[in-house]
Amino acid sequence: MPLPNEPTQHPLEGPVTGSVRRDPAAAHGTLLSPSATPLVIEPLRGWQIPLLQDPAFLDLQPLLQRALLLQGPERLLHSLAARRPLAPEVLVAYRDPQQPLGLVVSQRLNRSGSCFEMLHLRSAQACLAAEEIGAGAVESALVREAIPRARSAASWIASCSSLDLQRQGLLRQLGFQPQRQELLWRWQPPDANPAARGLPADLQVRPLNRRQGALLWHLEQASCPAQLRQLLDRRCEDLLDQSQAPSLLLVDTNRQTAVAAVRRLRRCSHGLPEVELTLHPGWQHLIGAPLEQLLLAATAGSGPCLIRSDLLHTELNGWLHQRGLERLGEEVLLGRSVWRRQVPQTNAAMARRLEAVVAQWQPRRRPLPTPLGR
Repeated sequence: MPLPNEPTQHPLEGPVTGSVRRDPAAAHGTLLSPSATPLVIEPLRGWQIPLLQDPAFLDLQPLLQRALLLQGPERLLHSLAARRPLAPEVLVAYRDPQQPLGLVVSQRLNRSGSCFEMLHLRSAQACLAAEEIGAGAVESALVREAIPRARSAASWIASCSSLDLQRQGLLRQLGFQPQRQELLWRWQPPDANPAARGLPADLQVRPLNRRQGALLWHLEQASCPAQLRQLLDRRCEDLLDQSQAPSLLLVDTNRQTAVAAVRRLRRCSHGLPEVELTLHPGWQHLIGAPLEQLLLAATAGSGPCLIRSDLLHTELNGWLHQRGLERLGEEVLLGRSVWRRQVPQTNAAMARRLEAVVAQWQPRRRPLPTPLGR
């Protein structure tokens, strides 16, 4: 047990040379240490791009350059109308301006901006030096600064490997809770689209477009867990923004409802384009030839891709394993809500108007007669 005046070590941080103290400047992205200069966190600037040469940042160089170039157009277009985000937002942490210590990359997940996604959270090797406060403290400060900067966000989501217990512990300390555990599969479609085996008469394959957006939204509402669905807060336009051709729906023509979907997503993970496979909970019997035909029609001749599946969906995972898909690993999807205190705003002019109206209804005394003069 440490002595009362002995500095303790955080389980997620490296060696700490002194106790870390906070002051009001910490609310603006600054951590103070008695033996070092403050940790400053600010948006990415152009002169910082050549300084991000740490191995942890090299693969993000194209993304950072794109985010820097589109910062102005992104703010302008988002202020005019709700639309698909053009570029992510980047925050950089440093003590010495010539040596960045970490960065966080986040992006709006929907048009309204009610949900933000944490794309990348990196720390440089310089954080592991004895005079620094540790990589965990730098990453925690970055996340704490990024969340209040997204003023319209009501929820945040992040994902990490199921084996990265340190990152999971850091996100849990910041209020994130696991929402779903996903399996990652590498799918190698055939070069040519095989001949169709024939679907049941009441099922029809339709391309995903704006006319079919409502069908996809209802399918997503039925297949996504309720808590995660509230955090994502996606509308038809958001699902269409995140999709690209070719994406297909399997529609029940009798009920005019989508029962399965294969969407090609705009994002990439592990260097592979992602494909989202969605199946209605009441149509599990489609696992097999109908689902395989839909998957082949949407991915034939497009090269290898990444497919995610819920760890709890054992029947679908067993079918993917039987099809010979290569299992790449597991990821945990975490989310948290953002609660902000609503400060009442008093309006003096409106208060005077209400007082004038209420004054007319208040009881009044009977006026006394005016005395006559001499």
